[in-house]
Amino acid sequence: MSVNTYDGRVQDLLQTMLLIRAYEERAAALQAESGVPGTCTSVGQEASAVGVVAALGADDLILTNHRSAGHLLARGADPGRLLAEVMGRRAGYCKGKSGSLHISAKELGVILTSTIVGGELALATGVGLSQKMLKRPGVVVCFFGDGAACEGRFHESLNLAAVWQLPILYVCENNQWQAFVHRRETMLGDSIASWATPYGIDSATVDGNDVEQVRALATEALDSIRASGRPFLLETRTYRLRGHFEPDDQAYVDPDELAAWRARDPLPRLQARLLESGQLDARALSAMESDAQRRIDAAVAFAIDSPYPAIDELVTDVYA
Repeated sequence: MSVNTYDGRVQDLLQTMLLIRAYEERAAALQAESGVPGTCTSVGQEASAVGVVAALGADDLILTNHRSAGHLLARGADPGRLLAEVMGRRAGYCKGKSGSLHISAKELGVILTSTIVGGELALATGVGLSQKMLKRPGVVVCFFGDGAACEGRFHESLNLAAVWQLPILYVCENNQWQAFVHRRETMLGDSIASWATPYGIDSATVDGNDVEQVRALATEALDSIRASGRPFLLETRTYRLRGHFEPDDQAYVDPDELAAWRARDPLPRLQARLLESGQLDARALSAMESDAQRRIDAAVAFAIDSPYPAIDELVTDVYA
């Protein structure tokens, strides 16, 4: 598979985070300017996506949710094909039929994107069982949010994964928001990781805005799964800096809370750390930012120039 491989250099993680940020901000701008279909962005959550995906091997599989662009780009997805899919163009990963909410990319090991909250949790159990029964290598990585963790599918999936000893890494990206409802309105505790304990599943919580910490803990979790064959729950605590679905003015968000989390934005935090440590200088950082914007400029041009599917493709690839 033509997936991203990370050789350990933290600069590579930053480059991918910059690409994701540039892609999602451009997608939101296109929606506002020219009516391109809206998307659920993951702006502010880049460290969680990149840190986890950087720890994966080529045989590992991904199931993700409606905030999928970060996971897909971190895995090596082409931003032009992603944007073409959002625009409903034939050059997209699913020939323009999925939009931003149902993208799959077999060549990247991305099994599916589920717009149904928690839908990927139920399906990950089946994929994990298939991996085990067919004795295939690779861990199944299931991304979901704190909203999905409040649903019955979460508990059913963890229970079966524990009973059947399935190789699944559950990644809860706890971004504090469940669509337009704050996490505090739907759950009493602050941690979701601890909910795995009654099922006998090991778990951990990490600062989801620190890409190096996320990668390190994800690597440990994956090593544990490969050695034991048992599932693991990793909770990355992060924050959704944009609204639920573009366009969204975030009028329902406490401005003080948003400002506090914006101060912990994973991109400037990592940039400052690399500049202070001498691993990066201002000129190199500027070049990285320019490269990300150049790639997105090319992606926009590619997507706009891509044709729409022909009418005779209306029902192809719909049913197996």
